[in-house]
Amino acid sequence: MESKIITEKISKDELRNILKENFGTMAKVDVDVKRHILTIGGEWHSEGEDLLIKDGSSREDAWGVNFHPLNIPEKRIEYVSLINIKPVLKHTTMEITDNALKQKISSVIASLLLSDNENL
Repeated sequence: MESKIITEKISKDELRNILKENFGTMAKVDVDVKRHILTIGGEWHSEGEDLLIKDGSSREDAWGVNFHPLNIPEKRIEYVSLINIKPVLKHTTMEITDNALKQKISSVIASLLLSDNENL
């Protein structure tokens, strides 16, 4: 159960394998909203965030979500993670409520993992 960086769209088979290696129906995802890349997998969001930072991302641009690809599109992304607490950005909660930021995150996930018109 390791995090890995995704920079190009992965296949549905690869996504299924990632789910099997992780939580079965859910995977931890960390999205760099500036670089339009993400990490998937691992036990903690901090693992993916660390990978992104080592790859050149900024902590301010990395946001954590729980991704449930078997759910209907409206319920696939759970915008909650400890890494989302960013006092320097005046974001003091684990939950992302900013709609513009949520849209950026969902756009990256749709382009690299599973779009709203796709099913697993």
